[in-house]
Amino acid sequence: MILTITINPSIDRTVELDASLARGAVQRARHGAQEAGGKGINVSRALAASGISTLAVLPGDDDDAVIAGLRSVAIPFRNVPIGATLRTNTAITEPDGTTTKINEPGPALSAEQLDELTAVVVAESHGAAWLVLAGSLPPQVPPTFYRRVIAAVRDTYGASAPLIAIDSSGEPLIEGAATVPAPDLLKPNGEELAELTGIGTGDELEQDHELAAKACAVLIAAGVGAVLATLGSKGALLVTRAGAWHGLHSPVTARSTVGAGDSALAGYLLAHSAGEVPENCLRQAVAHGSAAAALPGSSVPSLDQTTPADVTVSALTITLPVIGSTTGPCTGPTAQEEL
Repeated sequence: MILTITINPSIDRTVELDASLARGAVQRARHGAQEAGGKGINVSRALAASGISTLAVLPGDDDDAVIAGLRSVAIPFRNVPIGATLRTNTAITEPDGTTTKINEPGPALSAEQLDELTAVVVAESHGAAWLVLAGSLPPQVPPTFYRRVIAAVRDTYGASAPLIAIDSSGEPLIEGAATVPAPDLLKPNGEELAELTGIGTGDELEQDHELAAKACAVLIAAGVGAVLATLGSKGALLVTRAGAWHGLHSPVTARSTVGAGDSALAGYLLAHSAGEVPENCLRQAVAHGSAAAALPGSSVPSLDQTTPADVTVSALTITLPVIGSTTGPCTGPTAQEEL
C-alpha cells in the first residue's frame, strides 16, 4: 500500500479556453471541470486508477467538497475534520497547452489538528511500502512539518517504516530534504531543483539535462536515495547512487499540465513497487507524466493509457560529489566519485 498525505488539499477547477488567454477581456470557456485535488491526492488518484492500493490522508470536514469528490471516485481516504472550508485552485488552459494556475492559500490549521493528522499518518503507515508527503503547507503551518511527520513515522516503526518520498516546494521541500536520514525519493521540477541546490535556474535546468543531473547528484551526495526531476517537455531525470538517466517521451499534444508531475511520481512508484529496475521506473514516470499532459484538466491516466515504449531512456555519466558536512544538501563537495 502507498500512503499519501496532502496537508493543503483543494478542489481543482480547470477552465479550457478555445483561444489564447486575453487579459482584461471576456472569454468563453470551451470546457470546465473540477476534481478533488492536491499533489498527494493526485498521486493516490493515479495509483488507484491502475489498481494499486493507496490511502489518502488529508484535513477536511466530512461534508467538504474535496471529501465528497474523493467519495465520488472511490479513492480510499482518512480525513481529519477542521471546521473550515478547503481551498479551490483554478487552472486556465489554452489550446497550445499553456496553463495558468491560481492557487488559494487554504485554511490555517491548529496545533491540535496538526497533531491529529500526524497521528493518523503514523497509524496508517503500518505495513505501507511508501509514504508520500506532497504539496504546499497551509498558512501558519511550520515549514518543518514534513520533517516532524517523517520523524514520528520512523521513530514508531524503525527499520519497518515505509520508504519516504517528498514532492513539495520552497521551505517545506528544503526542510524535508534535510531530514536525517534523508528521504528515499525527492521529486522536484526544474525550478525546485535549482532552489534546493543553488545550481542554475529552473529554465536552465529544464533546457540542460546534464546540468540538471549535476544538481541531482548534489542531493544524492547529501544522502537522498533517489531524485526524480521532472523537466516539463524536456522529459525527466532519475539519479541514484547506482546511476543517472534521462527519459524523454515522443511528442504529445498537451491539453493541460495540471497534475502531470504528480502522475509522473505515481508512475515511478507504480514501477518501483513492481520491482522494476531504475531505468524502467523512470520510463514509467515519463510515460505517466506525458499521458497526464495529454488529458484534459487535472485528469490522471491509468496504466493502460500510458505508452512507456515511446520513452527513450539514456544513461548519463556524471560526477557525484561527496559531501563533507551534514549541514544540508547545498553544502559544497569535498571529494568526487563517478556514476
